[in-house]
Amino acid sequence: MNYFAHGMRFCDRPYFLAGTACPDWLSVADRRVRLRSRRVEPFADGSASPEAEIAAGVLQHLEDDQQFHQTRTFVETSAQLTRLIREVLGPEDGYRPGFLGHIATELILDGILIERDPECLDDYYRAIDGLDGELVQRTVNKMARGETNRLAGLIPRFHAEQFLRDYLDSVRLLYRLNQVMRRIKLRQLPDELADVFDIGREFIRERASELLPFPSADVSPANTNHKTHR
Repeated sequence: MNYFAHGMRFCDRPYFLAGTACPDWLSVADRRVRLRSRRVEPFADGSASPEAEIAAGVLQHLEDDQQFHQTRTFVETSAQLTRLIREVLGPEDGYRPGFLGHIATELILDGILIERDPECLDDYYRAIDGLDGELVQRTVNKMARGETNRLAGLIPRFHAEQFLRDYLDSVRLLYRLNQVMRRIKLRQLPDELADVFDIGREFIRERASELLPFPSADVSPANTNHKTHR
């Protein structure tokens, strides 16, 4: 799962929402710093404090991912997308089609959920805009293995760039994935992959509700703000 799928149910709880984003933010800001359930759980004390909300959001993210990656639908759709990507990149491309099939499934799913409820994305970014980035960073440093001084600065950039909007369009999605390729020092992806993502978007859309590790009713417009970590 990606940022929007993790956080869209929690737009009325900004620091919980921030917690759902923290593991992915750290993968960009500082990959040395990791959040693990056993270190985070003591901070999720059920109070309404920002620290407790961030911790509960992190736990929600970890729980969501564990369930999501074990679903038969994710295995099948990511494998289907991987096969299509490998046809474009060629068999000599090694592990990269599998990596791309995995991550593109998550990003395309975000795009489909945004397509269903674009106003929720506006709510999502409004919640991000109201965060105290230094507070989020201090809380993460209390809970994480390792410390970072890069997270606080990433959060306003994440809000300003609003790249989740690009996941609605396969050409823009390819552009964002090529940014990832540059960051991890892999060669750029060809333009033909945008057509593959269009095909993937259709079969992922058909199975989007099966991919979610929570009832699809929980992401209808009437319910996007009421699901809580259990």
